[in-house]
Amino acid sequence: MPIATPDQYAEMLDRAKERGFAFPAINVSSSQTINSVLQGLTEAGSDGILQVTTGGADYFAGQTRTARASGALAMAAFAHEVAKNYPITVALHTDHCPKNALDNFVYPLIEASTEAVKAGREPIFQSHMWDGSAVPLEENLAIAKDLLPRLKNNGQILEVEIGVVGGEEDGVMAEINDKLYTDLEDAIATVEALGLGEQGRYMAALTFGNVHGVYKPGNVKLRPELLAEIQAGLAEKYGTGPKPLDLVFHGGSGSSAEEIAEAVSNGVIKMNIDTDTQYAFSRSVADSVLTNYEGFLKIDGEVGNKKVYDPRSWGKKAETAMAKRVIEATEQLGSVGNSLTI
Repeated sequence: MPIATPDQYAEMLDRAKERGFAFPAINVSSSQTINSVLQGLTEAGSDGILQVTTGGADYFAGQTRTARASGALAMAAFAHEVAKNYPITVALHTDHCPKNALDNFVYPLIEASTEAVKAGREPIFQSHMWDGSAVPLEENLAIAKDLLPRLKNNGQILEVEIGVVGGEEDGVMAEINDKLYTDLEDAIATVEALGLGEQGRYMAALTFGNVHGVYKPGNVKLRPELLAEIQAGLAEKYGTGPKPLDLVFHGGSGSSAEEIAEAVSNGVIKMNIDTDTQYAFSRSVADSVLTNYEGFLKIDGEVGNKKVYDPRSWGKKAETAMAKRVIEATEQLGSVGNSLTI
C-alpha cells in the first residue's frame, strides 16, 4: 500500500483510540531498518508509523554531510516507493526536533509538504514532532501554536511533548527527577493554547516517568495511572467525552506489559520504539560475525567466504531479527490484525 494519506492516518489514529490499542512508531536510520519495519508490520497484519530523528536524518544524508532535511526527504522517498510493495499502511513522522533544529529540520520539511500539496500531491510526512521539553512550557506552547496551523493546512498532525522524558535521544538530554511527571495544570495549559482539535489535530506526549534508552528495573518509576487522572481532569473541565487527548508513549524500553497496557487504556495511541529494535538488529550482526569469524575475515592467507561477508547475507538476518521485535511490539500494543486493509 502507498504511504497513508491524511485521511487514512486520521482513520488509523481514530481506530486505535476507539478499539483501545496503540500503533508502534519505530525509528529508522537506513533502508535496511525501513525494510525491517515493513516486514514486521506485514507479518503482524498491523499498520504502523516509520519515524526519523534529527540524528537519523543526518545519517540518511551521509555522515560527512550536514543536510538533515535532505536526509529526511531521502528517507521519505525510499519509504514511499518500497511501501507500495507491502499490504499494510504506514505513516511517516519526524521525531524529537528540539528548538535549535527547527530551522534545518522541521520548517524546511513542512515547506516541502506545502509545495507538494499545492501541486496536488499528498504531504511528504504525515506528522511532525516539536520537542519543547528543554524550554519553558510557555515557550514550548507558543512554538507549538505557531506550528499547528501550518501543519493543519497541509493535512498534517503535530506532536508535542509536555513534560520531560529523561535520558538522551539524539542530543536532547534530561535528568531523571520529578520533572518527568506531567501534571493536570500543564495539560490544561496545553489545551488552552492548542485547543481540542478545532485548531488542528495534535498528539501529546505527556510524561509519566518515561526515560529514553535502557535502564535496569527499579531505576525508573512509571506512573501510567497519571494519564488517566489528567484525561479525567480535562474531560471534567471542558465537558468532553472520556480521554480527550491523543497520547504518545515515549521512552518505553524495558516497560512491563502491565505498564504498557495501562498506558494504552488511558489514551495512548502511539508508542515510540527505538532502543529495542536497534539492539535486535545489532545483536544479530554481532552473532553473524562472531559465529562466522573466519568467513568474515581473510585469516592466515585464506580468502574468507564471500557468501558470509556479503552485506546481503548478514543484513537479511539482521532485518529479520528487527522485524521480529516489531512483531512483538504490535502484540504488546494490541495492533496485531489492525490494518486499514483488513
